[in-house]
Amino acid sequence: MREQAGHSWLAHPTPREGQAEMIAACIDTLQKGAAHLASAPTGIGKTAAALAAALEIANSSEERKTIMFLTPRQSQHRIVVDTVRRINELRGEQKITLVDMIGQSGMCVEPFAGNRGASFSLMCSKHRQNKQCRPWLTNAPGFEKRILSDPLHVDELVEISKTHMENGEKKQTCPWKAARNAAKEAQVIVCDYNHLFIEEVRNASLKAMDLRLDDLIVIVDEAHNLPDRVRMGMQRRLTPTMVRNAASEIEEHLGNMQRIAQISGDMNESIMLKSWSLAVCKEFRLVLVREFKRMVSELKDSDEMLIEAEDVLSWLNESFDAVKAVANQATLTGGENSLVTPDKKIRIQMFKHLLETNEVDIDEDGDNEPSAHLLAHLIDVLARFGSGPALCLVFEGEGKDGRIVSHLLDAGLVAGPIFERTAGSILMSGTLDPPHMFADLLGLEKSERGESIHPSPFAKERRPIVVASDVTTLYRERGADNTQKIREHIYRLVQNTPGNVAIFVPSYSLLNEIFETIHIPGVKKMVESRTWTKKDIGALMVDLEEAPKIGRPILLAGVFNGKLSEGIDYAGGILDAVGCVGIPNAPPSVFQKSLGGYIKDKFGPSNHWRYANSQPAINSILQAMGRPIRAMGDRALIVLLDRRNAERTYSMCYPADIRMNQVSNADGTGRFAKRFFTKVKREADI
Repeated sequence: MREQAGHSWLAHPTPREGQAEMIAACIDTLQKGAAHLASAPTGIGKTAAALAAALEIANSSEERKTIMFLTPRQSQHRIVVDTVRRINELRGEQKITLVDMIGQSGMCVEPFAGNRGASFSLMCSKHRQNKQCRPWLTNAPGFEKRILSDPLHVDELVEISKTHMENGEKKQTCPWKAARNAAKEAQVIVCDYNHLFIEEVRNASLKAMDLRLDDLIVIVDEAHNLPDRVRMGMQRRLTPTMVRNAASEIEEHLGNMQRIAQISGDMNESIMLKSWSLAVCKEFRLVLVREFKRMVSELKDSDEMLIEAEDVLSWLNESFDAVKAVANQATLTGGENSLVTPDKKIRIQMFKHLLETNEVDIDEDGDNEPSAHLLAHLIDVLARFGSGPALCLVFEGEGKDGRIVSHLLDAGLVAGPIFERTAGSILMSGTLDPPHMFADLLGLEKSERGESIHPSPFAKERRPIVVASDVTTLYRERGADNTQKIREHIYRLVQNTPGNVAIFVPSYSLLNEIFETIHIPGVKKMVESRTWTKKDIGALMVDLEEAPKIGRPILLAGVFNGKLSEGIDYAGGILDAVGCVGIPNAPPSVFQKSLGGYIKDKFGPSNHWRYANSQPAINSILQAMGRPIRAMGDRALIVLLDRRNAERTYSMCYPADIRMNQVSNADGTGRFAKRFFTKVKREADI
């Protein structure tokens, strides 16, 4: 079968069940240069299938095509790297070249690498400009060749960079710089969503790697996250404090410009424009302080309120006018006036330009950027989307002064044009169902796009699903009795499960409410915390693996869409059962109401609730349900602790091949668990 299209690029000798179909479907779409959406559950080997299809198209193309493999989590990078290594083992001499990279700060080897965002960017920029960063100044072409000689995970790449030798001499170069240089020649680049969907990062990255969108075949892993990630990437915040900080950054830059001008004797127009932008920032802050006080007083019993983009733009224009009036007055009275006031038609764009060019390097992690850049981004969002219905601005009364938060309601306005320009793309996830919904949300044209739904290869009898009909987290039915019933279901499930059990709930408050009083003899309880780090997760995985050996199973409790419910492979059968409490619908908010209204207007009333609420909620449950089933020999029991899962509003959101068993009380859950674990064993235990 390996002679078939795409199969020669597989990471194993023969395709798995469903894998050949996925490869063929992806190839058919990529040949048209279009986007293919594949709902492919765990077990199919979707990473290998997507790579096989993309490599087939890239290597048969007359022009060079580079595969950009995007993942939302660094932990998922390793899966791609390991897959390419296996492909290379099978292909012998014809090896695929790969570069794995993350943001600049995450790959830095200098002492200040622990700094994040603006702090790192400023220190990195200063060190490079002052020629103090020896790794940046050191060129090591041999290291770039080493990167391309054998696929390296980003952590391995960074470590090797510290000890690299050329001609018997230590040549420690910047691993981030070396990775971007090597990427110019790589067939596969593994990176985060930000590299493609954050404009500033995309422009900087593609330019450095000598790539164009047209050159890319894009693979998006866990693509069910993409609409939210794109929307989050366009989210901006505005506070008087941020504007004050932006003014301080401009003032510092202006001071540097003035010192250079004094030496050269050239007080040019750029200095006067910079002075103007500083004056505007100071005036804008005063206007915001006034308006924020007014909005706080209007909130009354609410925590947030909807405001219009034109209001924020009017405040900015008021600031422009105030600065111009001061400059005009100085001219009339013969006072000193060093301000150049741009024409009214271009002043917003000029102000934005002056903010975004305030000579600070961009950190590709995208966190904690300089305030001047953040203000520029906000103005850009207002200019691009402020006149249409896709932008939602919310004033929140939290904090010292409150804040304005911008929300883009339509991820397709950003993602659609990007996918349109690529040489083709594959979007895949175990929960990309229904594919047409995600295509709508991402603005993918219907004419040539491909869609495929691949059934799970796991036998249903090894992953039965139970729905408890006597409990719910519906707000109006919550109470002490309902919560106690949920605890009893969990208690009976744990009692009758031989190994570790994971329970996921919609929120941290509900997590604490349910598990505060749960104590099960002989079982160790571990409850997820907002403060958990990668190190904490690593230690947890060790505990889960050791628990069966010492005869003390673990009851693990976490939240949907949290650190434990997505992105972690509980491999080796370390979870025997998963319980999903409630339906993780987004809580009511001004943003959620606006999103629902926008979807209703664009995609019709029939899609309103499903697109905005029920399908995302069920997809979160499906992600949690998939945690324990990672290999063909695994088995696990899934318990859904909310009767709404069996009602049509939500049941229609589950894959068509899912069958649910109902129990009416906690004893029923216990009996079902006991029967299942008596009859069905892990293959390793047989």
